[in-house]
Amino acid sequence: EVNCETDFCAKSDLFVAFVKDICKVVLKDNPTDVDALMQCKYPNSELTVAETMPEKVMSIGENLQIRRFARFGENTSVAYVHAGGKIGVLVKFDTDVAGNAEFKDMGKNVAMQIAALNPRFWDKSQVTEDVLAEEKKVALALMDNDPKMASKPAQVKEKIVMGKMNKFYEENCLMQMEFVRGDIFQGSVEKYIADAAKKLGGKIDFVDAVRFEKGEGIEKKQENFAEEIASMIKG
Repeated sequence: EVNCETDFCAKSDLFVAFVKDICKVVLKDNPTDVDALMQCKYPNSELTVAETMPEKVMSIGENLQIRRFARFGENTSVAYVHAGGKIGVLVKFDTDVAGNAEFKDMGKNVAMQIAALNPRFWDKSQVTEDVLAEEKKVALALMDNDPKMASKPAQVKEKIVMGKMNKFYEENCLMQMEFVRGDIFQGSVEKYIADAAKKLGGKIDFVDAVRFEKGEGIEKKQENFAEEIASMIKG
């Protein structure tokens, strides 16, 4: 994610070329973080990225910030960019049918689902015990406050809670979610991937993914800063 100040700048050829150059640096040098990236050589230059930044700010005409990046160095990655760069998704698969067009379509569809629904977890196996305990606690409290449910035996309530947990997985975990493109497949994302592997006669395993949404987290920092200033003034 590279930030500038206006949409007009973000769509300019100079800015797009700059972002592509930064991608090349990440691809070639595999820096550990943004600080390390800034010390890498800028493409076709003897200067580092940090040394090149002032010139880029001058030529592009706005402040620039290289905010974050993700790089998958193994397996097969499928990318999807939504709304002209507002959301970007990179999905990593372990597969032996990577060169197949149908595989690429499947990967893009999974990436689009991640872009649209922003799952909290990739798979139910990643849901931690404390999250499950909190969800169960909320479900039981709702039943205890419902006159129709409050008098039911504990075992019945427990069964109902387990049913609600399956619903939680379907709403929060990518693999257990209903695949959104019902026009091409009916079932969960996990079953959609398995179905694609079967049709192609190969192996397709979801490994990992990353989803960036432009500016996420920045707004919160600004709000906190405003609150901090307000409290200092009051003090």
